[in-house]
Amino acid sequence: MNPLLSKLQPYPFERLRLLFEGVKPNADYAPVSLGIGEPKHATPEFIKEALAASMSTLAAYPATAGNLKLRTAFTDWLKRRYALQLDPAAQVLPVNGSREALFSLAQTVVDASKSPAPVVVSPNPFYQIYEGAALLAGAEPYYVPSVASRNFAVDWDSVPNSVWERTQLVFVCSPGNPTGAVMPLDEWKKLFALSDRFGFVIAADECYSEIYFRDEPPLSGLEAAAKLGRRDFRNLIALTSLSKRSNVPGLRSGFVAGDAAIIKSFLLYRTYHGSAMSGTVAAASIAAWGDEAHVVENRAKYRAKFDAVTPLLEPVLDVRLPDASFYLWAGVPEVWAGDDESFARELYAQYNVTVLPGSYLARDTAHSPNPGRGRIRMALVAETAECVEAAERIVRFVQSGAKGER
Repeated sequence: MNPLLSKLQPYPFERLRLLFEGVKPNADYAPVSLGIGEPKHATPEFIKEALAASMSTLAAYPATAGNLKLRTAFTDWLKRRYALQLDPAAQVLPVNGSREALFSLAQTVVDASKSPAPVVVSPNPFYQIYEGAALLAGAEPYYVPSVASRNFAVDWDSVPNSVWERTQLVFVCSPGNPTGAVMPLDEWKKLFALSDRFGFVIAADECYSEIYFRDEPPLSGLEAAAKLGRRDFRNLIALTSLSKRSNVPGLRSGFVAGDAAIIKSFLLYRTYHGSAMSGTVAAASIAAWGDEAHVVENRAKYRAKFDAVTPLLEPVLDVRLPDASFYLWAGVPEVWAGDDESFARELYAQYNVTVLPGSYLARDTAHSPNPGRGRIRMALVAETAECVEAAERIVRFVQSGAKGER
C-alpha cells in the first residue's frame, strides 16, 4: 500500500461521529443538524429536465476536455460574472466537482522529487482536501493561521522565506470555509508578488462565491489578477462548482480556469486519471451556468436565514454575519475555556443540535496554536424555520449555564 496513506488524518465528520458515540440525545427535541455543509434547498426543475433530456449521451464516452459548448458555458459565465475574457479552448476545463479537482490539481503541480520536500501552503482552518492532496502528492503541508481580529484574513506575512522557497502550491479559499471571509485585492496583490518571486502555483477555491451577504459580490482570484494587469493568469487556477450555487451537490460538476500552461498539464493528468464529465452532467451544467435567476433566489433564501439566525446568536456567542458562504464561525462562551468538543457534545446531548467543533477544521503547528479551538462551525443549510429552531435551542443551552451542569 502507498505509505503516504498512513499520514492522512480522520475526516472531520468521522471525528464528530466518534465524539457523539455513546451519547443519547434528548428525545424531547427533533434532531437538527448544522454539522455538514451540504446544500438542502431544492434543485431547480430546469436543471433536472436538462439532465433527463440528455440520456442519449450515455451511449458514448465523454471527452476529458468536454465539448466546446460546455467550455463556452464556463467562459460566458466568467464574462457575465467578472467581466473576464478567457479562451474556452485553452483556459477552462470541466471537473467532477471542486473537491476532485482540488485533489488532482495538487498531483499535477507538485514535483515530489525535489529535496528538501516541497511545501503546499494552506490556510488554517481549512478544507481537509487541501491537506490530503498535499500529503498524497508527497509534499509537506504548511498551515497559515487566519486572524480573527482581521476578519479572519490569512496571515501570509507570517510565512518565512525559508518556507516560501520550498513552496510549490498555495491553496486559497475565498470566500472561506469555515470563516466566510473574502480575500481583498491588496491581499491578492501580495500573494501574486510572492508567486512571482518564488514560482509557486495558486489554487483559488471559490465554490462559495455566489452565496454572499454584502452589496458587492466576492472578488475572484481571476478577477483580482485582471485588475492587477495579470491577464495571462500566470500560475493561477480558480476552481468553482455548481453544488452550492445551484443546489446540485450530487451532480458533481464544476470547472477550473486560469493559466493555459497549467490547464494543458492538468488535462494530460486528467486524461490518464479518467475523470471525464458525463454528457448528461454536462447538459445539466450548461443549463445551470446559463441561468442566474435561480442563483438570485437561492442567495435570497440564505440572506433571509442569516438575517433571522445571526441576531439570535450574537448575544450568547462570539459570532457575526460573514462576508459570504453558508457558515457561521462562532466562538463558544468563555466558561467553556475553549473546549469546542465538549460544547458540541453537550449541545447534542441536551438539545439534539449538531454543530462541528472548530478544532476539527484546523491544526496545531509549531508556529501557532489551533485557530479553530474554541469555535464551532454551523452550516445554515436547512430551511429557515429549522435553523431558527436550532438557534433558539443554542441560546437556551448557553443561558442554562450548561457547562456547570456537566
